[in-house]
Order: sequence, then structure tokens, then C-alpha cells
Amino acid sequence: MRIAVTGTPGVGKTSACAFVKSMRVVHVSELIGELGLATGYDSKRKTKVVDTVRLAKEVDKLHGDMLMEGHLSHLLHPEVAVVLRCSPAVLEKRLLAKGWSEKKVRENVEAEAVDVILIEAMESVPTVLEIDTTDKKPAKVGAAIEEIISGERKKYRAGSVDWSQEVLGWF
Repeated sequence: MRIAVTGTPGVGKTSACAFVKSMRVVHVSELIGELGLATGYDSKRKTKVVDTVRLAKEVDKLHGDMLMEGHLSHLLHPEVAVVLRCSPAVLEKRLLAKGWSEKKVRENVEAEAVDVILIEAMESVPTVLEIDTTDKKPAKVGAAIEEIISGERKKYRAGSVDWSQEVLGWF
């Protein structure tokens, strides 16, 4: 089985996956570097440009069960996508603490607020689940991912995370 652990940058994907021991973890960002799949750099958005079609073809060549970790992993033909979510206000603090620019922080906070990655995942992945990481330590999120690997689905159904009240407070 191939499971994507995806979400807006800063929600805790890498930290949570460090606690997953029952399945091989493939870090998509490392794979991009190892295979030279960055096709350029978007200086306006301060991010690498990745050929996701080529990346998906390379991932398709990998064998065995795997947990694919990264904000592009839901685009790599998983059977299940686990979308990690975080309150936009908390996410903003996390990204600012990483030293990100105000513009990049705003772009990512807005993407989280309007469910960008959740919607992308739901458009292409057969089973999509969500975990709210806002008040959870990485070990607890990792344990939730382990539950999903073991077959738990009901507890983490997509649509369980809703930032609308928080977003309405912005106006």
C-alpha cells in the first residue's frame, strides 16, 4: 500500500513521520534532490519548481509499501492520502518561527485556511483522511498515522477539520 502524508508546509509532516515505524517512509523532498527533479527556482515564491508528472513516474518505479511524506505526495498516485491540518493562526506562528517571509507565510496560511491540499487530494486519491495537528505533539500524530496504517478510517474522515470560524474572524 502507498500512503501519502501531505499538507501545507509547517503542519508537521516530517516530525510526525519520524515516529512511524511500521512502514518505510520516503521523504519526497529528498527524492526530488536525489533524482534531480527540480526544474528551476521560482524566485517570486521562493521555492523549487518540480515536474510533478516526472516525479510521479519515478515514484511509480519504487517497489513495496511506503509512506510518502511531503506536500506533493498526494500527487504521486497513493491509495490513501492523510492530510495533516493545522489552525491557520498556529501555522502562521510556526512558519514565522522558521524565518519565512511574511509573503510566503501568508500564501501558506491562506492555502491552509481554504483547504487547498485537501481539495487537491480529494480530486485524485481514492481515500482521503485528515488529522488536526494543531494541539498534538509529533509523537501523537505519528501514532494516529500508525492507526491509519492499521486500517482505522472512521476516526479521521475527510471533512472533520473546519477552519471557517477562525477564518470568519479575520473579517
